[in-house]
Amino acid sequence: MTAKANTLLDLLNAAPPGRSAIVIPEARIHITYRDLIEQVMTLADALAGLGVRRDGRVATAFPNGLPAIVSFLAASIAGAAAPLNPAYRQDEFSFYLEDVGARVLLCPPEGAEEARKAATGRVLIRTVQMDQRGVVRIEGRSRNGRSAEAPGPDDVALILHTSGSTRRPQRVPLRHRNLTASTRNIATTYGLTRTDVSFCAMPLFHVHGLVASTLSAFLVGGVVVVPSKFSPLSFWRAARDNHVSWFSAVPTLHQLLLARTGEERPAGAQGLRFIRSCSAALLPETMRKMEHVFGAPVIEAYGMTEASHQMCSNPLPPGERKAGSVGQGTGVRVSIMDPEGNHLEKGERGEVVVQGPNVIQGYDNSPEADAKFFTKGWFHTGDQGYLDDDGYLSLTGRIKELINRGGEKIAPREIDDVLLLHPAVAEAVAFGVPHPSWGEEVEAAVVLREPQKKSDILAFCRERLADFKCPKKLYIVDTIPRTATGKIQRNVVASAMTGAKK
Repeated sequence: MTAKANTLLDLLNAAPPGRSAIVIPEARIHITYRDLIEQVMTLADALAGLGVRRDGRVATAFPNGLPAIVSFLAASIAGAAAPLNPAYRQDEFSFYLEDVGARVLLCPPEGAEEARKAATGRVLIRTVQMDQRGVVRIEGRSRNGRSAEAPGPDDVALILHTSGSTRRPQRVPLRHRNLTASTRNIATTYGLTRTDVSFCAMPLFHVHGLVASTLSAFLVGGVVVVPSKFSPLSFWRAARDNHVSWFSAVPTLHQLLLARTGEERPAGAQGLRFIRSCSAALLPETMRKMEHVFGAPVIEAYGMTEASHQMCSNPLPPGERKAGSVGQGTGVRVSIMDPEGNHLEKGERGEVVVQGPNVIQGYDNSPEADAKFFTKGWFHTGDQGYLDDDGYLSLTGRIKELINRGGEKIAPREIDDVLLLHPAVAEAVAFGVPHPSWGEEVEAAVVLREPQKKSDILAFCRERLADFKCPKKLYIVDTIPRTATGKIQRNVVASAMTGAKK
């Protein structure tokens, strides 16, 4: 591991050039670090030629694969990358493209119709594709022959959005030094080396997939296996054929793997050093079953976008792994605060706050959010929890009203707003309810102005929201439950509609 990697370009240059960096299993393509750097710098220079400078934001909309990785890295070197979920609808793309101030949209030749429609007439659109040899190229000529300048540690590399419960998500500016600090923390926590092979099961528009599964592997000169999509049917074959030694995923994906596996250890699991679980709570029973069937220790961790992903983790054996806990701080200071900003003692419940080199110092041009979420250098996570005597963190609830569907953090207010666009809907409240596979599922209650079929309202939502955000069940009610002061509390609504408690 190199301790001097302070930018993503340093990180790439740290590995031996001839070593394999990326494997695309379905295409049987192997890319060396030399090839990866050459493709990244060629695309970064092309972006510079299109006028992208250090403060220029480049949006991308790709499924997992080599084009997604090359485009992200090139955009982070030429300017700042803003990867977007390719499943978004046109209205969602329009919001994010405008909010980040994107100058260019990079997308694949096919399957990006909604992104293209949103970008047409607003930003420059360029197609990026991969040939059969694994060479990624951008279509079209640059406007000039400028080359990308090497970024510095304080330059913004990645722009992501929070999924806060407010109307407008906050932009999170992750600097090169934040990302490289996080990759070092992850590599140190799990003892990653050049011999490790990571399987990227998480989307590459999330900090989980980008930082944990991919960049931390690059930092140590390891290999990343990146299929175009996660499939429990082909997972173990790819793990076996490519000697995968670890992978990280949300509990939903772990449960899918368990559901497709009997009691016998699957071929391909023999090479696993560990399995990491993050981005949502892992049930202790699921953890025990995974370890029994897969024959590898399951390590639960805790991360957030504002911390460049990882904040806490349980240790590898022989360290103590505490089921139901997300572990100790990993290169990050963790504390518990009361509402007045006082640090609490071990065992006392309050808001989880963190501090460290991987944590942002503020949001992108949002002083109001900074004042709310930062106190004397500590970042407020919005999660409630407590620390035990050994410094292990247990999370006991969410202060925010986010819906956590399989690791996808969904702002219920966004769903409210779409429902209220329907002419027949007078009031709307979205909420999460417990789900055995996804952790939580989206449901909503509405008050109608006039009679309307539930199916028509749900179809209206599907036209305007990504599938994972759309309510799976709709309640038509005469009134929405409110507190004595007239406020709506989503957990109260959820309990009234379903009897479920969040």
